[in-house]
Amino acid sequence: MEFTREIYWNVGHGAWTLVPMYLFAIAAIGMLVKGFLHGVEVYKQGKPLDRTDQLGRRIRLMIENVLLQKKVTKVQWPGLLHGLFFWGFGLLFIGTMLIVLQADFTDLFFDIVFLKGTFYKLFSIVLDLAGLVCIIMLGGLLVRRYFFTPEGLESSNDDLIMHVLLFTILITGFVVEGARMAVTELGTPLAIWSPVGLVFAQGLVGMGEGGLLALHKVTWWFHLLLVMGFFVLIPLTKFRHIFTTSANYLFSDLGPKGKLVSLDLEDEDAETFGATTVSEMTWKDIFDTDACTLCLRCQDRCPAFATDKPLSPMKLISQLGETAFNSPDANLIDTIGKDVLWSCTTCRACQEICPAAIEHVNKIVELRRSMVLMEGEFPGDEVMTAMEATEVNGNPLGIGYAERGDWAEELGVKTLAEDSEVDVLYFVGCYGSFDKRNIAVAKSFIQLCQAAGVKVGILGKEEKCCGEPMRKMGNEYLYQGLAVENIELLKSYGVEKIVTTCPHCYNTLEKDYRDFGLEAEVTTYTVFLQELISSGRLRINSEGLSCTYHDSCYLGRHNDIYDAPRALIEAAGGQLVEMEKTRAEAFCCSAGGGRILAEENIGQRINIKRVEMAVATGADVLISNCPFCLTMFEDGVKGAEVEESLKPKDIAEILAERIC
Repeated sequence: MEFTREIYWNVGHGAWTLVPMYLFAIAAIGMLVKGFLHGVEVYKQGKPLDRTDQLGRRIRLMIENVLLQKKVTKVQWPGLLHGLFFWGFGLLFIGTMLIVLQADFTDLFFDIVFLKGTFYKLFSIVLDLAGLVCIIMLGGLLVRRYFFTPEGLESSNDDLIMHVLLFTILITGFVVEGARMAVTELGTPLAIWSPVGLVFAQGLVGMGEGGLLALHKVTWWFHLLLVMGFFVLIPLTKFRHIFTTSANYLFSDLGPKGKLVSLDLEDEDAETFGATTVSEMTWKDIFDTDACTLCLRCQDRCPAFATDKPLSPMKLISQLGETAFNSPDANLIDTIGKDVLWSCTTCRACQEICPAAIEHVNKIVELRRSMVLMEGEFPGDEVMTAMEATEVNGNPLGIGYAERGDWAEELGVKTLAEDSEVDVLYFVGCYGSFDKRNIAVAKSFIQLCQAAGVKVGILGKEEKCCGEPMRKMGNEYLYQGLAVENIELLKSYGVEKIVTTCPHCYNTLEKDYRDFGLEAEVTTYTVFLQELISSGRLRINSEGLSCTYHDSCYLGRHNDIYDAPRALIEAAGGQLVEMEKTRAEAFCCSAGGGRILAEENIGQRINIKRVEMAVATGADVLISNCPFCLTMFEDGVKGAEVEESLKPKDIAEILAERIC
């Protein structure tokens, strides 16, 4: 027998079937387009932003994350369920299109039938199993949402509509298949190639041929109307994520990762700086809110939310979207709440885990810019004091700039003003220059360089804060002033290579300073020291050390540097015990986003929570690579009352203790 089947069996292939079917389809697609055009009008409220460069790379990114569901399935079993459902539903859609292609085009006009023989058998079993996978995966997602609901996951009418409609589409599809098979295929070799349909057919066969024919025709039309309803509902419900989330990969920020947009503070036509209303955000900021799937992942990773701060990245994006679509003239800062905006540490955990390519951090910084530049408002008087100290002395600690290089005198390190012929410039940063605990780190780094025969110079009293904490707090004006002064100084000395022991300085010099003309090579000390050890220029004794390691946000998530620090720990003989949250999932120390300047007065202290994770490893030493982190951990071990059992140290200190 020929392995195929009659398409439009029992419903006919004449005008009475095709005309209403295609009219329904045209109407449904028309309503879908109309719904999305309304969304486009909302997106256009935002400012222009070019996200069409490097189109080939953007398309590859979209294919990876849409067709392969790369980010969706990366973590958590719900992501895998969603991925399997997506692939199954995709196969069903492709199968339906092949049926329409053959019945209404190739067979109708050219007498070409391709759904036959071995191909039809494979076609049939693949679609049957795809439908079964969809039902099982959808059931798993339903159980998770309604019976084992994660904390903070809210369900709406959209969710109920989606589950009921998709279940009904899938089940009616199998009823249609089962009724057809009960009349035409039971007892034939072809039946086994539709195993799920066969089960339905065996359950329906008792209805008799007349009942099966009626059931098939009624269910066929009902199934068709459900599918058309699905298209109509796409722009009106969470179904729109099929398009908006997919498109958001195409519009992704291609980097450098975490780089902020530099404001044109000289623009005489600008009436405001930062964002207070929707019209002051970009169109991509608004589009992000429509791409958000409310999956909870960003909230689950947020250190502020985990320590009872009012910030939920998911809720913030949702509030921005509701405002854009319903009350675009509303004040976003008042809508979201100032404590929410000041709680962010810009750790980037939300963006790294987001399966919809949403950019949270830049939105928060834009809103902070408005508060600072337009209202002169900061989260506390201590932040205002730090800003004023930076304006006067070039650092937020309030120490006279003339003392900035005093720590290096005993090591014989010269400033570039004294000797500009150096191998590298060490951009020390404020904490390495003035904070007693971090001065020890700076000295350790110099000792390591000297042991490797590297001639290092510093700027001394000429160096100023890189401006990163001020910028992340929203003070773009102060940041740009510091940046321009530092860059002009570096250029005047002809600096070609810069090394930093502060990830915040590194991130700022390497990325943000490029907007103002910095061309020198910038590297972080972990990578620099690893290269020295690998080349044999720096020799380190390997001594036993029980330790755990903290991936700082600005070295890790912001710059993807995870292996170099671990290689240094291994070279020093460290027996590393990883914490519960590590690498891209590492928990913040609380100091990022300018929070190093502010008191933490709401909820639990983030640094104590991270120290407790370190204590849980049983390690003796908590190793970090950032002056902000080290400062937070020194405070955290005291707050957690574990000073006797856990010692915070920097990687440079560990290595300096083991110089051969």
